[in-house]
Amino acid sequence: MDYAGEPVEVASVEAVRFDERGLVPCVVSHVATGEVLMVAWMNRESLALTLEGGETWFWSRSRKELWHKGATSGNTQRVRRLLVDCDGDTLLALVEPAGPACHTGHASCFFRELPLEGERD
Repeated sequence: MDYAGEPVEVASVEAVRFDERGLVPCVVSHVATGEVLMVAWMNRESLALTLEGGETWFWSRSRKELWHKGATSGNTQRVRRLLVDCDGDTLLALVEPAGPACHTGHASCFFRELPLEGERD
């Protein structure tokens, strides 16, 4: 079931549309709370490793290499569901994290807030 209670369609890896660099963004969310933990990039190999091993793997654009989330820190992410959006150009990984997602030690990479104009009290 999806967030609206509708049945989820089963897709194949062929449904994923990689960009011209061979990458697709992956939003990583906590399976129990829905909190967005991080956003990273996957290529075909990291997607295959994620599907095969059940933990998140990504492609580092800066280092130009595969990385297994938590391989050095121990803060792995067990994938419970992996969804592809309606256009096939974004993935959503619902995970059980074994520690903080952010390299800064925060639970989520989204710990800084920008103030909205006109929303100040």
